[in-house]
Amino acid sequence: MKKLLIGALIIVGSVFTAFAQSEVKAKEILAEVSKKYRSYDVIKTEFSYTLENPQAKIKETQSGTLFVRSKVNKYKVILKGQELISDGKNQWTYLKADKEVQLSEVDNSSDALNPAKIFTIYEKGFKSVYTNDTKLNGKVLHNIDLTPLDGKRSFFKVRLQIEKLTKQITNAVIFDKNGNKYTYTIKTFMPNVKVPESTFAFDSKLYPGVELVDLR
Repeated sequence: MKKLLIGALIIVGSVFTAFAQSEVKAKEILAEVSKKYRSYDVIKTEFSYTLENPQAKIKETQSGTLFVRSKVNKYKVILKGQELISDGKNQWTYLKADKEVQLSEVDNSSDALNPAKIFTIYEKGFKSVYTNDTKLNGKVLHNIDLTPLDGKRSFFKVRLQIEKLTKQITNAVIFDKNGNKYTYTIKTFMPNVKVPESTFAFDSKLYPGVELVDLR
């Protein structure tokens, strides 16, 4: 009995040690990703966004372009049916089919998500665990799972894939509590592109005939 107890304790200790090492490795990898990302000014990416809900038999995919100023919360997202523009304080949502722009304050709550946050979502409010490495198209990818520390958040897990060589996030999957799965795949990543500051503000002159609805 004593030998069995000692053996069980050794197994438990080994599992705990492995888990702790996985947490440390995840933090080290994410620190490198953050350091490199924050070294850039404006980043341009082409991405795809997929919403899946197997129970409701929903699978929708669309592609878009993202401009983000990495050191501040400024971004512009261009999708087929809409555009999101933020100067860090306000967000303009241009609904193309409705010829309407909705102006609102930027939502900085923990549940608020937009494509620009994919590159920084891990920086606070999560426990991170390194799971394994995989190979895709000749590239080695780190796989890291994030679990929110706040159990009240609408999603329970985020799975990141990070290219080992470039230290860049290539894929992020968000699992919410309603059974939805949101997948962001980074197709291209262009750092330090030159764009005017006006990129991150709404200019009504560029949208003639569009109604502005102030929701602030």
